[in-house]
Amino acid sequence: MTQHEDLTTSLAGKKAIVTGASRGIGRAIAADFARAGADVGVLARNEELLQETADLVRAEGRTSAVAVADILDADVFRGALAALAEELGGVDILVNNAGGNNFSMPLAQARYSGWSKVVRLNLDSVVHACQEIIPGLVQQGSGSVINMSSIVSLRGAPGMSHYGAAKAGVVNLTQSLALETAAAGVRINALLPGWIDTDLTDFLRASEQTESAVLSRVPMGRWGTSEEIAAAARFLASDASGFMTGQSLVIDGGLSAMP
Repeated sequence: MTQHEDLTTSLAGKKAIVTGASRGIGRAIAADFARAGADVGVLARNEELLQETADLVRAEGRTSAVAVADILDADVFRGALAALAEELGGVDILVNNAGGNNFSMPLAQARYSGWSKVVRLNLDSVVHACQEIIPGLVQQGSGSVINMSSIVSLRGAPGMSHYGAAKAGVVNLTQSLALETAAAGVRINALLPGWIDTDLTDFLRASEQTESAVLSRVPMGRWGTSEEIAAAARFLASDASGFMTGQSLVIDGGLSAMP
């Protein structure tokens, strides 16, 4: 790319893999990438929901590949990623979106098994995916990896030390991998969403009081959308962010800027 060439967020001709693509942010990213011109491989545990995501990709005239796998099973997960890469005919973009958290509890009261599962789900899975896909990106001399972290990685989160520590680990891993691969032409960045309107945050909208308490800390006064996160992911995947690696892009309506 020359100095004067226009930079766009087009992904025409690119091949992407998105984990955790059966719903919410992952589904939105897969659909957005397809609209931008990419073929997209999708991975998650629920085959029926994954097929719905794949249909969205195909509706844009792009190719989609589907792999059903539990990311907690490292061998199965890595095998599924390899199968997707083969079916797509290569990989240019990896989005490590799979993750989550299903409990809130002070560390002193939590079982280590709960801590371990959340770390395996949110951090170890990123390690496995990167180990599987990055060598190919380095070999071809190009590629973008986008790791999904969270604004809980930025400061203490009472009752969610397990999740916060895992997501902070994703940020540090992103920085380290970026330094390891920059000279090879591979870029690795992290996305840090705030409160996003997905089914995973439905419980926070169960009552007006709870929802009001959550949004009272968000300067923009609203929930973010999966589509807004997807647009940021497309930016990181595209040539528009060609001089950007090892960075954390925060999308939280100003929440993390609050004192």
